[in-house]
Order: sequence, then structure tokens, then C-alpha cells
Amino acid sequence: MAPGAVVDDRHHGSSSSSSPSKPRILVPEKVSPDGLAMLASDFEVDSRPGGLSPQELIELIPSYHGLIVRSETKVTSEVLTAGRNLRVVARAGVGVDNIDVDAATAQGIIVVNSPSGNIVAAAEHTVALLLATARNIGRADRTFKAGRWERGKLVGVEVGRKTLGIIGLGKVGMKVARMAVGLGMKVLAADPYASADVARGAGVELVSGGLPDLLPVVDFLTIHTPLLASTLDLLGEDEFRKMKKTARVLNVARGGVYNEAALLKALDEGWIAGAGLDVFTKEPPEEGSVAAQLARHEKVVSTPHLGASTVEAQENVSLDVCGQVLLILQGGLPTAAVNAPLILPEEYRKLQPFVRLVEKMGGLYTQHYVTRAGSRARVGGRRFELVYQGELAGVSNTRPVFAALVKGLVGPFSESGGRDVNIVNATLIAKEKGIVIDEVHTRGAAADGAAPYSSLVTLRSYDGTTTGEGRGEQIIEGYVSGRSIFISKLDRFTSSFTPEGTLLILHNYDEPGKIGGVGMALGSKGVNIEWMQVASLVDKKDGRSSGAGGEEDLGLAKVDSAVAGVAAGGNGKRGNEALMILGVGGPVGNDVLESLKQEEGILDVSLIRL
Repeated sequence: MAPGAVVDDRHHGSSSSSSPSKPRILVPEKVSPDGLAMLASDFEVDSRPGGLSPQELIELIPSYHGLIVRSETKVTSEVLTAGRNLRVVARAGVGVDNIDVDAATAQGIIVVNSPSGNIVAAAEHTVALLLATARNIGRADRTFKAGRWERGKLVGVEVGRKTLGIIGLGKVGMKVARMAVGLGMKVLAADPYASADVARGAGVELVSGGLPDLLPVVDFLTIHTPLLASTLDLLGEDEFRKMKKTARVLNVARGGVYNEAALLKALDEGWIAGAGLDVFTKEPPEEGSVAAQLARHEKVVSTPHLGASTVEAQENVSLDVCGQVLLILQGGLPTAAVNAPLILPEEYRKLQPFVRLVEKMGGLYTQHYVTRAGSRARVGGRRFELVYQGELAGVSNTRPVFAALVKGLVGPFSESGGRDVNIVNATLIAKEKGIVIDEVHTRGAAADGAAPYSSLVTLRSYDGTTTGEGRGEQIIEGYVSGRSIFISKLDRFTSSFTPEGTLLILHNYDEPGKIGGVGMALGSKGVNIEWMQVASLVDKKDGRSSGAGGEEDLGLAKVDSAVAGVAAGGNGKRGNEALMILGVGGPVGNDVLESLKQEEGILDVSLIRL
């Protein structure tokens, strides 16, 4: 499984006996039914569009695995702590100001949003407010409906040939810029992270001096940044004083980027001509507050946070976040995790099979090297190196693969009450377990042209307490072919088998009759061999295997022919070692393992469940 949250009632402790068989998702706000329909077949979706009080949410949340909200529900640390089964909190929108992301991260809960679902809606609303403030649409509508014909008092300005200043040239900012260019406006932007070439291609001029150079020359100003410590009260009295008296400001981003008291004073004192506001520090504004005074100000066109309120945007964000919730609860990778690196769709497609492969490699390591030795602490006492070679080395965001390794390593011996490993908490769990993992990107070719893969993953483990020859290096290599995953090397032995299901790995001397003896021993215990492979010892001189063996579908009826092949090809000398890897079906208990260990020439036996 991938390292995302997995449906498992063991997360954060056992759930109550009344928990349903299907994982539960709570939706305390109105979310488009098109998205919720995606979840209905696999999950119990509890939609409560009327909303819940903070106390009601805390009381209900312990029995839910997912929570989908918009902007009204406050997902506090108390809610997240109470949600002992929560895997994911999804915000059907862009901002996550109403979610305590740090608390979610500490709990190992993935927070996702929809960063692109309402880009067009927000940009269009920005342009709508720009035009409304330019032509006094709000005042004209109010006075006309009140029976007054005040045409002479409502003379506006044209936006063509005017200058629009944009702070924050992200997706929404860039969309606004392109629309403004279409209206015949000159567009300037301040953004320390924007590409000058990309901006120039959209008809935007980046202002190198930032706000001091931008503010005095713009006729309209719009901000499209998240609300951070660095952007809180970004514009105060000093900034408004630097602007033209005919300038108008817009905000469809976050309440708080303008200091509301300063903005109110700027309008009252005539430092600027007007404002178009869709967002406020407190929503809805409290009676008598500065935000409420702004919303009613005659120079302000105000709307109740409508930036994303279009039919299309609501459907887009609903489909987006519900799809992510579905993926996460089924063990997949989120595409827009707020508290983990963003995974682009093309990266997702490339990484998904490697995520599965590396988790299996981690599980194989723990069960093959550690569990059979009876020393769980050996995972924590060793240093791991995860080497990406070939095309995979060019992927910069490999955190999901890192998380998959942690999950694979700790999964076989985690307590039943342990939380699932995901891309949010993997680093924390690795630290808690004393696991040190180094990631190495090797740009060279993964293998020669005859190999069936273009990317190779190598897991190396060393004894972290010693150096030199005593480090006891252990190696597992794997590759992806199409969507299938394979192990190509296990310690000193070359192989090509799929790490799935129940496996028996026997370290033995490569002698005639070994396969037959093992087949008879398993047959007597009611264990069926579904496939088998002989993994040969790598020649230390040239790195090649000393024999050949491929994965085959072998039932017990075919064992005799396999015995003949080994007898003909093997040299029969004691000391020529091999691994016999068997995919088996049927119950495999300690009695089966002990029976195999008693077979002549069997050095060790590992039971692997993947």
C-alpha cells in the first residue's frame, strides 16, 4: 500500500464497537453532491449542510475517518485531537485558515485543499469588483432602488489605459493579469518569486523595487497572496498615503492583508478613491466592527465572500477534494496536501508504482533480516540508504517514496494501536523509531539496454554503530516494469520476483533434490506452491549470478521437472549457495517453518507477508 492514510480502525487506538464496517466521512457544510457521489459506494458519507457547533463537532468527530469542510467550520486542535480515527481533513476551496494545520501535522492527519478549482471564479470576481468600483455600480444600484436618480454624482472612470498593480503573481494573480490586459490595462506586479520571463509572456511587468515602486503609480491595486505573518497588514496607513488619491484597492484573497482600520481611515480621509472587498478579517463582520463599517462604506463595493461562489467552482473544488479523500482513504497519494509537498499529476503517475515497490522493499527488509533474527531493535539501530537511479533520480519530490519506506520498515512490528504512516508523519515516526534514512539521486543509467527497466531503486542498510568491514551491509534492489514491481536483488542473490502475498525465502545449498524435498515438506502440511524461483549467488568477480532462474508458475505437480532442471544445472558442491523463493497459499505456521529448517542443506527460512 501507498503511504497515505489507510482505512484501518487501529489508527489512534481502537474505535468504538458501534463503528460501522465502512469508513465514515463527515461533511458539516454544503458541498456539491457531484463530489460526494464519488464517495458514496465506498464510504458512509454523513452530510450535515446546516452546520455543527464547535462542541457538536468535537462530540461527533471521534467516529469519523475523514472530514470535508468549506470556510465556516473551524477545525481546531481540540477537534483534531478528538478525531482519533481521522486520516484526512479536506478543505473544499483554496485557503485553510480555518484549519489548525500544525495540529493536524502533529497528529499525522493529512490536510488537503483544492488550489486550482476556483481560480477562474476568483479572478473573474476580482475583475467584477474592479469594474464595479470604477463605475460606482454599488452606490448606483442602492440609490436607484431607493428611488433616487443621482446620475450626476456617480461619474466613474474607464479602466482602459489605466495601470493595475498586482501583489502576488500566482495562479489567480496571473489570471487576473491576463483579463486586465484584455481590458486594455497596463499591468505591473510585485512578487519576489515570479519569473520575469513568464510575467513578460503574459504582458506583465515585474517591479523590482516591490511595494515602494508599485504603490505610487497604480490606479487599481489587487492582492493575491495567502494570509501569512509576512502578509498580515501588508498595507497600512503609510502605504495608503503613498497611493494616488484616485486609486482603488481590491481584495478577493484574504481578510487581513489590508489593515482594515487603516483602509477605513484612507477612505474617510480621501487618501484613496474606493475599494472592492470580498473578504474580511471576521466573517460575517461583527456589528459595529471596523469590518462592518467598511462593508457599509459608500466608497466600498462589498460582497459576502463570493470569490469562489460559482456553480462551476463549487463543482470543481468538490470533485477535486472528494477525489483526494477517496485516494487517501484507499491508500493513495494526495495531489494537493497542504502539510506535505505538492504532488503534481505527472509526478503522481511516475511515483505511484515506486511507492508500492519501496514499501514492499521495507516490509521485505524487516521480515527477512530482522523478524527472523528476533531483534526488532535492529531496524532502529541501522542506517538506511535509499538510492534512486535512472529516470526516478530526476524526480525532485520523493517524499512519498521516503514515507513508503518508513511504512514498510515499521509496519510488520507496529503495535495494533499505532497510527498509519503517511507523507505527513513519516519523518516524525522515523525519528521516533531511531531510523536514519539518506536519499541518494544517481543520474546515471539504471542498467544496460537489455534490462526491462529504466529506473532502479536500491535499499542499503548498515550497522550504524560500526564502520568498515563490520558494517554488515544488507541490500535489496527493485525495479518497475510497466505497472508491475519486482525485486531484482536480495542481499548476495540476483532475482526477479514480485513482492506480493505470502512468500517463503529459503537460504540453502544449491544441491540436487532441494526443490523436491521442500515441495514434499510443504505438501505434507497442506501448503501449495503457487510459484517459485531460484535466486543465484552473485559472482564477486564480475557481479554476475552463478546460475539462472526466473519466476515461474509452479504447482506441486511441476516440482519434479524443476528438480530435474536443478539437478542437471547444479554442480552439487556443498558451499554453492542459493535462495529458493516461493509464493505459497495456505496456512503457514511455525510448524511449517520448523519442518523446512530440518531439511538437509537448508540454512535459514524467512516467512514474508506482503
